[in-house]
Amino acid sequence: MFQCHVCGSCHAHEESINEVFQVDGRAILVKNVPAVVCDRCGEFLFSRETTEKVRNLIHGEQIPVSAIMMDVYAL
Repeated sequence: MFQCHVCGSCHAHEESINEVFQVDGRAILVKNVPAVVCDRCGEFLFSRETTEKVRNLIHGEQIPVSAIMMDVYAL
């Protein structure tokens, strides 16, 4: 059963999201990551299986499907 660790809601849905990971000082975008998303606050969680797939993807020998330029801002 789902319970959000941020707001405590028990209502969520599955969704594919895009997430930016920081790896060795580089920003890496992974698209279409399956996640469980809290209906109340939008916090998302990845399953252990998905987390392992992402880890293998960004730390393995995979070639990115594309590259993008990214605007960077600092406060």
